[in-house]
Amino acid sequence: MKGAYVFDYINENEFRKLERSLKKYNMLAYKKLYFEFYPKLKTGEFLGELVSTNQDTKAISYELKLPTDSMFSKVHGDIKLHYHVYEENKIIMLDTISPEDILSEGHQSELVTYKGVMVSKEHSEKDIFKINLLNMIEK
Repeated sequence: MKGAYVFDYINENEFRKLERSLKKYNMLAYKKLYFEFYPKLKTGEFLGELVSTNQDTKAISYELKLPTDSMFSKVHGDIKLHYHVYEENKIIMLDTISPEDILSEGHQSELVTYKGVMVSKEHSEKDIFKINLLNMIEK
């Protein structure tokens, strides 16, 4: 793989925690990320939406939306991989996976689910309200 891009991290410990939480709570997104998106990124096929370019550091920022169910997206937001590309150095700097709050909370303690959707311990009433509201709208 001559000329392949190399992964680096802005904060590797935090990123790995988010990845482990993603693996635990959303296996589909994790499998797509690891077995489909990461290999494509390493070959230079940059996926996702171009967010910005920085002329000073020559970095290109991307957001890659990962697959998840629609109810999770409506309650917590889309799962996105945020990364920066430095083409001169052939480096892909992995920044974070959002939504960080629910994923980092899921890493710290076991989350409960309500009607198949993860519920934050910190905002449990708000999340349950959103889930019930969305279920009423769908009926």
